[in-house]
Amino acid sequence: MAWIGAATKPPGCIFCTAYSSNDDRGQMVLARTEHAFLILNAYPYASGHLMVALRRHVAAITDASLPECTDIMLLVQRGVNVLTEEYRPGGYNIGVNQGAVAGAGIADHFHMHIVPRWSGDSSFMQSIGEVRVLPEALDRTWERLQRHFGG
Repeated sequence: MAWIGAATKPPGCIFCTAYSSNDDRGQMVLARTEHAFLILNAYPYASGHLMVALRRHVAAITDASLPECTDIMLLVQRGVNVLTEEYRPGGYNIGVNQGAVAGAGIADHFHMHIVPRWSGDSSFMQSIGEVRVLPEALDRTWERLQRHFGG
C-alpha cells in the first residue's frame, strides 16, 4: 500500500533531484560517473529494473555529447553485468522511450531502462491487468545491488 499511495508526481525533475542529493540510498542511486548515473526505478516492471540517466538535464539523445553517451552505455553495461551476477535473469529489455508519445514518463530528462527478464515472469500483468507484481521490496533490491558498486 505504501507503493500505491506514493504514486504521485514529485515536484521538479526526479533525476536532477536524485543526482544532486547526498542520500544515494534514499534516492536509490547505485553508481555515478562524470556524466551519468544508475538508479533503481521507483515503479519497476520487474525486480532490478534500473534506469541510467544523464547528469545534465536534456530531453533527447541528440542533445547528449559523445562523452555523455559513452558514460550512459558504460553504465548500461555495468548494470547488466551486476544484474546478471546477482539475479541471473534469462534476458533483458534495454531501451529508451524518448518523448511522451513514445511512452516516456519523464520526457524532459533523457534516460535509458534496463529491465531484467525471466522465462515465465509476470510482466504481462502490467499491460493486461494494469498491475505490477514484484517479489522483492525496493530497499532490498538496492542493498543487493549496491554491494556490487562498492557501497
